[in-house]
Amino acid sequence: MSLIRCSPTVFPSTRTGLCQFGSNNNNVPMMIICSSKLQSQVIRCSSVPVKVASCSQAAVSTKGSRNLSGSDHKDGVKLYVGLPLNSISECNAINHSRAIAAGLRALKLLGVEGVELPVWWGVAEKQAMGKYEWSGYLALVDMIQKSGLKLHVTICFHASKEEDIQLPKWVSEVGESKPDIFFADRSGKRYKHCLSFGVDNLPVFDGKTAIEVYQGFIESFKTSFAPFMGSTITGVTIGMGPDGELRYPSHHDQVNNNVDHGAGEFQCYDENMMQSLKENAENAGNPLWGLCGPHDAPTYNQQPIMNTFFKEGGSWETAYGDFFLSWYSTQLVSHADRMLSLAASSFNNTTVKVSGKLPLVPSWYRTRSHPAEVTAGLYNTVNRNGYEEIANVFCKNSCRMILPGMDLLDEQQPNESFSSPELLLADIKDACRNNDVKVCGQNLNVAGTIKNFEQIKKNLAGENGIELFLYQRMGGEFFSPENFPMFSAFVRSLNQLEVDSDDLGVNGEGALLVPGRNRKLQAVSNCELRSSSLKTCTFVCTS
Repeated sequence: MSLIRCSPTVFPSTRTGLCQFGSNNNNVPMMIICSSKLQSQVIRCSSVPVKVASCSQAAVSTKGSRNLSGSDHKDGVKLYVGLPLNSISECNAINHSRAIAAGLRALKLLGVEGVELPVWWGVAEKQAMGKYEWSGYLALVDMIQKSGLKLHVTICFHASKEEDIQLPKWVSEVGESKPDIFFADRSGKRYKHCLSFGVDNLPVFDGKTAIEVYQGFIESFKTSFAPFMGSTITGVTIGMGPDGELRYPSHHDQVNNNVDHGAGEFQCYDENMMQSLKENAENAGNPLWGLCGPHDAPTYNQQPIMNTFFKEGGSWETAYGDFFLSWYSTQLVSHADRMLSLAASSFNNTTVKVSGKLPLVPSWYRTRSHPAEVTAGLYNTVNRNGYEEIANVFCKNSCRMILPGMDLLDEQQPNESFSSPELLLADIKDACRNNDVKVCGQNLNVAGTIKNFEQIKKNLAGENGIELFLYQRMGGEFFSPENFPMFSAFVRSLNQLEVDSDDLGVNGEGALLVPGRNRKLQAVSNCELRSSSLKTCTFVCTS
């Protein structure tokens, strides 16, 4: 996805691609034309035909496609596709409206239930605390409603380095004078993409705590989007940490090519977290345990065996190790309880379902100490099931748990990291089943293989009865000739859609523009809908 821009940009040139999806009983194929300034791409899709539409507007009519939506199917998994992270620009406008509109139409025709939209704290409350600007998001939600799709909103109280989306300006200004609002590692390096759990209940924001600030944002969102609640907006995920996940930023400083091999670092060295550690150590009768974190723990890129903490018989299995790891994970679980309780109480008088996202940290899962999970705050080792306590908090607040990585296979993992996403997912799902927590799924990689899609279906068919899957994420890679046919087949395998006769062309083809191969969704300056005959309808975006 492209960086946020306030002005339209131009589609770059791409090569032409053609993919045949299959055929249907009516022999009326649909073409998805991926058009750029100089060239076009065609993905021939006969799974769902498209109705010939009027050519006077820059959008394809959704009339007649009512029976193609997954929302009409009461059984089976509800499939949502994530919109681009930067759908709304830093100046609060829809960043690439024509491409998004075309993408929405394509998803509707495929029978997808809805889309997922990231709502960024740093965009909607950018300038001053309590000053909210929802205009861009309201316009986009209105577009989604008119497309006939449902919407799952993710409230993002974190920043995105990938898309250059920052925390609110006023939060960063507070951080300049009070750096301990951010996490810190043993060397003192700050993680400035989300707030430390240590300020949840501290009035560091002009007399308000972080929880009170989060509450103000959620209440403003709920009030502003009240007309869409329960009808278009069916679910809300509350962000709880880095990338919205319930974890510490324990792996943020790893070298890219070593991200699966390092143990990660504990993130407990900001002043507020250290004060909590000190108090807990004193209460436990061992004040020396509260002076700092483990001195023998590895750094981000070191393998766990490089230091003694995570070794066989290392500090993690001592009384001190259990004290520290219990305290460290308790700060995480308590934060989850506060955030989920806040979200659940805010939406308790609506039909909107509240979710929270847990990370999948499979590296070193096949070891006894599970170092990558432990540094992330997930105290799950051979001696302790760390997910039962977390699942209990989700149950207590009647919230669903979103689990990413349902496309991952053990056979695709590097041997050096002792990774097992399949066993870890089963571990977490067992904890959810034991605590009566509903599980929602999410993939990790857009560019997958047939094996990865089969793995998703395997996870969806498990005993947990997963009813919602969030496929991440719409963009050039998602709509590429390599990936879109596999995704389309995946959708068909989840829902055997009935085709309304009104949607059939007359011995012809329909076509719909979507972003092209190896391109990010970007803004376009103008779009026109052209129809060369009653047999063909082509939606072309030009610069």
